[in-house]
Amino acid sequence: MTADASGGPLAATTEIGADLRHVRSWVFDLDNTLYPPESQFLKQVEQRINQYVVRTSGLPSAEALSVQKGYLHDYGTSLAGLMLHYQIDPHDFLAEVHDVPLDVLTPDPGLHAALERLQGPRLIFTNGSIGHARRVMERLELTRFFDGVFALEDADLIPKPDPRTFDKMLARFDVDPATACFFEDTPKNLEPAHAIGMTTVLVGPKAFTAEGDHIQHRAASLGPFLAAAMLDGDPQ
Repeated sequence: MTADASGGPLAATTEIGADLRHVRSWVFDLDNTLYPPESQFLKQVEQRINQYVVRTSGLPSAEALSVQKGYLHDYGTSLAGLMLHYQIDPHDFLAEVHDVPLDVLTPDPGLHAALERLQGPRLIFTNGSIGHARRVMERLELTRFFDGVFALEDADLIPKPDPRTFDKMLARFDVDPATACFFEDTPKNLEPAHAIGMTTVLVGPKAFTAEGDHIQHRAASLGPFLAAAMLDGDPQ
């Protein structure tokens, strides 16, 4: 991370001019990646999950939140932890927690224009449900830009960062990891992507604070990063 003259870190800015000319397939996480986390949209889902954990475990809300965060850290999703420790219907869980209003999400014309520049398949790879992905994509007017969605149901409910889920996603869409780029807001989810040869981009508030060789590019904001990237076919 760069620093100013006083030695303090510079304000996070989007990396400009990343060389992505080798990329043929574009893989995007959904939540807090294809829309800004400042919308607080995912907080609504987290609140629904908390209510579900309270009801299932019998714990007070604060203790249930601690359990919920522990499951997310240890298993990749709160659902995975609930399935391991309680008898629940995962499909009922997914339907309930994703049934939240979409009014805080707004389409981003700048992101639309940036996505339109990308040559090759554009894919969404999410730990959310397929229904959730479709609702959010429609609300953000993103559906026409994407060629496929790989959701939690497609992964047999095994979330990122499990390497088996990456293998399933790549096989589903016949993606060569050596010519694929993966955009994600959770640093640990980039580790298996980097390990198999995908180009990795960390998006959002953690982009300029997270550390690790598995993070190759950093984008505080996705639209400007894509708009400024060097792509195959650009004028030299």
